Amino acid sequence: MEFWLLLGGGFVLYLFIKSIKKSSTVQNRNTQMPPPKKDTWSRTSSSNRVSAHLDDDEDEEDFATFTISYGHEEAKSKNKITGRWVRSGESISVKEHTMTGGNFYFGGQLTSLDGYGTEASLIDSALKANNQPLTYEDDSLGYWPKYNSISDECRGALLSWLASERNDPAAPLGYIFIYFYGLERRVVVDSIQSGVDDTEFKAIFEEILRLKDIYGTSRSFLNYATRLLEIMCLLRPNVVSHAGLERNPKQDSVLLKHKLAKAVDQGYPIKAELALAWLKFIPDYNLRKPARRCAYEFSQMFTRLYAKKYNEGINVKPNKTRLKIKYWPASSTLRGIKIPHEDLPDPSSLKGPTNKLTAIADECTEALDAYSRYLGKSDTSRTDIAAVLLLPEELNDIGATLGLSKFKQWAEDSIVSKNGIVDFSEFWKFTKTPLPEKINKKESELIQSLAEKAGLGLVPDTRYHHAKASVDGKLVLFSEGHGKYFEPSQAFNETGMTLRLGAMVATIDSHVDEAEFTLLKQLIDHNTNLSPTEKRSLHSYLIWRLNTASNVTGLKARLEKLGAKEKAAVSKILIGVALADGKINPDEVKQLEKLYTLLGLDKSLVTGDIHNVTTRKVTVSDQPTSKKFELDESALAIHESQTKDVQSMLSAIFVGEEPIEETPASEEYDTDKENIGIDAQHYALYENLINRDRWSRNEIDALCKKLGLMTSGAIETINDWAFEKVDAPVLEEEADAVYVDQEIVEELEG
Repeated sequence: MEFWLLLGGGFVLYLFIKSIKKSSTVQNRNTQMPPPKKDTWSRTSSSNRVSAHLDDDEDEEDFATFTISYGHEEAKSKNKITGRWVRSGESISVKEHTMTGGNFYFGGQLTSLDGYGTEASLIDSALKANNQPLTYEDDSLGYWPKYNSISDECRGALLSWLASERNDPAAPLGYIFIYFYGLERRVVVDSIQSGVDDTEFKAIFEEILRLKDIYGTSRSFLNYATRLLEIMCLLRPNVVSHAGLERNPKQDSVLLKHKLAKAVDQGYPIKAELALAWLKFIPDYNLRKPARRCAYEFSQMFTRLYAKKYNEGINVKPNKTRLKIKYWPASSTLRGIKIPHEDLPDPSSLKGPTNKLTAIADECTEALDAYSRYLGKSDTSRTDIAAVLLLPEELNDIGATLGLSKFKQWAEDSIVSKNGIVDFSEFWKFTKTPLPEKINKKESELIQSLAEKAGLGLVPDTRYHHAKASVDGKLVLFSEGHGKYFEPSQAFNETGMTLRLGAMVATIDSHVDEAEFTLLKQLIDHNTNLSPTEKRSLHSYLIWRLNTASNVTGLKARLEKLGAKEKAAVSKILIGVALADGKINPDEVKQLEKLYTLLGLDKSLVTGDIHNVTTRKVTVSDQPTSKKFELDESALAIHESQTKDVQSMLSAIFVGEEPIEETPASEEYDTDKENIGIDAQHYALYENLINRDRWSRNEIDALCKKLGLMTSGAIETINDWAFEKVDAPVLEEEADAVYVDQEIVEELEG
């Protein structure tokens, strides 16, 4: 019995030892690989998918290791020829495939750097290769493929690709990686340890760029190719460079880290372009949607705000953390690569400077939010006037090159050839929206914003001229505009009122004489209290008044408040303009009588006042007279005098002059009800709700009760309406509250 127990125990021990040996054999066929973190990467073939996390902040000796099996053993080769590099242009034939593109290792013996097996990219002519098209692949083309471990058919397909133009995007990615492994070894081993001249080095750089353009749709290949290009720029900066790598760095860009380190080490300020690249590099900061969707506009605004705030750039003191440049190769047979570089500080993760960058980025993102949301809608374009008007002021010049370019050219031509006078309807065409039936606040603000974006002034501007245009009327444009911080002075307001009254008289006979126009212009030019901007605006205002039908809207009630002295001053202004051309006809007299009546004055005084203003009698006749009259000094000095009567008169008339006629809210709603797409009660509930982000159930119930609505049905109706308008609900229900999505509100309001 003891004998059998001893025999059984020996057999179990034998099986255990055998299993250990087998495991050791398999281990020798596999590749041990140190997994860094912070660089998540993956490579995919049709047969399998593997991912790993790499950490380039740890030293190699601290790495944990793991084993990846290729699924196929390396083929044994009797080829004893030492592998060599085949230069581009050298002709090599393998298994009936003639290759002239070079850029690969050829031979039978070329050991991998990690000591496990043969270099993955080595093309061994002694190994069997069955002819296949370059699109062929099977399960042997797994993760980290090697030429000597893929199937005979895959070797044939790879040779077909090498013999081709090497530009077919349909080729399996595994073949491109095997080819890439050779380029990689040539750069990070041969160019450092032995002679690779600058010409060849540059040619390899350009070849990798070419491959990146063709096969860069693979995120894995794009990452590896980009990293190798960066390393090449570091190794030989005087030979190769690529601006795109610096402007749009990966979040683990060694090239950016090195450039930052050099600037800090040499005491240079971080310039705007480098600051923007640094911002994109920050590991724990992600650009929000406006910055991603409007990348060009964001970069322009960031660099401008940065330069405005920090001039040449922020200065960063060298820190104690030293720069580490580590390279994680795509090839499984290249491990322990050391990239030579100078001793530099590593400021890339400093919180002080990055906080400054993210603060500017947040400001830019907020400013671009409305513009981004507009572009997020279907059938919109950056060249739309609506989009251009949403651009932040800092980007007005970009707007001028987009949708504003044609408008600005048309406007400037009109200023030169037509004294700035244009039809409202012609101006409105540039908004690319239907001509409105009437002009209210929304339409006025739109045309004002459009002119302002183009750097032009517009008359009438409701903010300064207290008048509005008409759909069938005129507008007047002028160069330079009012500017961002324009505030009209008292002199501007008084002169504007005087011009309005004078224009009413000058246009009585439907003809403005040059003398009348000159007299009114002098009221602007001779006023030393007006700024150059105010004078430009008032000259255009005068032109608009003389080309717009006169009316007395809003005047009667104000004029009735004037005292006798103020009314007399107004009458002198009217008489002075009427007599400016040296003649007066019955129609002018009749119109003056109407204005006198409006002033509350006896209309019979008109004739006497005409005689009092002139130094000699003026004949009232239908026939024009060639004689020029002369105004007495008091008439010429009416506007310039600083008497209390005239000042109080002008101020009294100006206050609240000609308010914009706004359609009452209820009336406006009725007009647009069909376009709104929701009934008045539900719309009233919606307008109440959007004033806050959160409402309790009790509050919602109370609002609905007031409006005669059922809560659940009302919310559903409003959300259905929102879906119809912007494809998203505006209200979100929870157990005890209702939340309002303010972003959707902005879209609905827009």
